[in-house]
Amino acid sequence: MSKEQLLKQFKELKSRNLSLDMSRGKPSKAQLDLSMDMMDVLNSHSSLSDTYGVDSRNYGGLTGLEECKELLAELSEVNKEDIIIFGNSSLNVMYECISDAFLYGICGSTPWSKLEKIKWLCPVPGYDRHFAICEHLGIEMINIPLNEDGPDMDMIEEYIKDPCVKGIWCVPKYSNPTGTTYSNEVVERFAKLKPEAKDFRIYWDNAYSVHHLYEDKQDHIPEILSLAKKYNNEDIVYKFISTSKISFPGSGIAALAASSNNLKDIKKHLEIKTIGYDKVNQLRHVRYFKDLDGIKSQMKKHADILRPKFEYILSSLEEVKDLCSFTKPHGGYFISLYVPNKAKEVISRCKEAGLKLTDAGCAYPYHNDPSNSHIRLAPSYMEMDELKEAMKILLLAIKIESC
Repeated sequence: MSKEQLLKQFKELKSRNLSLDMSRGKPSKAQLDLSMDMMDVLNSHSSLSDTYGVDSRNYGGLTGLEECKELLAELSEVNKEDIIIFGNSSLNVMYECISDAFLYGICGSTPWSKLEKIKWLCPVPGYDRHFAICEHLGIEMINIPLNEDGPDMDMIEEYIKDPCVKGIWCVPKYSNPTGTTYSNEVVERFAKLKPEAKDFRIYWDNAYSVHHLYEDKQDHIPEILSLAKKYNNEDIVYKFISTSKISFPGSGIAALAASSNNLKDIKKHLEIKTIGYDKVNQLRHVRYFKDLDGIKSQMKKHADILRPKFEYILSSLEEVKDLCSFTKPHGGYFISLYVPNKAKEVISRCKEAGLKLTDAGCAYPYHNDPSNSHIRLAPSYMEMDELKEAMKILLLAIKIESC
């Protein structure tokens, strides 16, 4: 088909004044509705004390209800002694850990605010909100290529010889935005890392640990804390998890798992900030899910909603596979699309026709995609009929910009 014919089709689509949003990985209404019964678990006649006799309505419980720690420890594959329960946002916990490092240092190290330069390793493509934290706090970011089996470990092992390098972002399972899952070898190399900076930490954001699309194609990764402990290296990792895309993103539960040394250091500052987080919400989650099997059962329902959307996008992209490449994840919330040297142009043209995508370069530090190729696709929020319209626009934009 000629470019003139493609532009004519595009003009027709543009005239429909569509308003479609594929920019963020938000759960759809159907997914949010899955957890509505949770609102009925507690009422004014409910006992609001947990099985340990703690009244969830009152002050106290700095590290969370014991029952909730048991549930999220099981989800995180750690012991309940290794976990702290926070509020609804794991991103907020990550920010607090970094800001505390600036104010107080980590486990007795020099506060970062007193150091001349702080550097951070950033696997790319990666999560834009991770990078936004670093940019906001003035941390220099270093790109690390994300391969099919995880980040380039040779580069990481070289960079951590620099004492200014204090951390790395990791989404080890069904990564945002590629859907990549780290290999066993990569996870083991992370567990063995011996950085020059003693206050270097791996920010292990395991946001998609149970977010499988297929029962028979589940990706698995080794548990990082126990593996690091095997190498007498357990202080190197902070492991984050939340129920944000399991129950309600706006009112889920976040948790941090770490070594006893790290938790002691974190609690020292936490007890000044708060008397405790929302224990009623913690109890609500425990009463609703009960155990890990309850969470897994819920995730199968999420997968049933998400799977057709992913499959539709992937099958549609086959039409333009000679013009681009794309990932085919087994779970998570995103697909990465690569249109060589044309990402900004494709995204701009889609916007003209009423399809909003995440800004070009969003998956790279400083919004700078060196190859101008990456586009993050987030199919979850749209209804299926909207998704079909969105893909018409996207495919047409790729064809036009590739002419």
